[in-house]
Amino acid sequence: MSAASTETTASPLPPDGSRVFFQGAPPRVGCEGSITEEDQNHRRQGKVTVRYDRKELRKRLQLEEWIIEQLVYLYNCEEDEMPEVEIDIDELLEVSSEEERISKLQEALTDCYKPIEDFVNQLLCRIKGMRKLSTTSKNGL
Repeated sequence: MSAASTETTASPLPPDGSRVFFQGAPPRVGCEGSITEEDQNHRRQGKVTVRYDRKELRKRLQLEEWIIEQLVYLYNCEEDEMPEVEIDIDELLEVSSEEERISKLQEALTDCYKPIEDFVNQLLCRIKGMRKLSTTSKNGL
């Protein structure tokens, strides 16, 4: 009975610290402590959530989703059909007086034909207590 075998050629072992790759297969790293591209993406996301408070980011996202829902209602159209309206939460937080905030929101919504007073008042209530997201250098990301 004969067994099928594959022949392999023996090559001398590489010196300590070097790696051996098989031809045709791209080098894979990750198990020996090296960082794969996927790991880098996870670390970048981790840096963002560490740099900015995760709870604050969640509140900000919920506020932005609420704003979009309200704008869809105010403009009576789908999100992708909505005219470009820029409401910068950080800019509103920088403004010191409530009157200036109202003015900025009214400027942004000049082409809206539905009453915007309820939206403006609710938005101003929702941003109370929020903090401006700090601007960071992009070198670390």
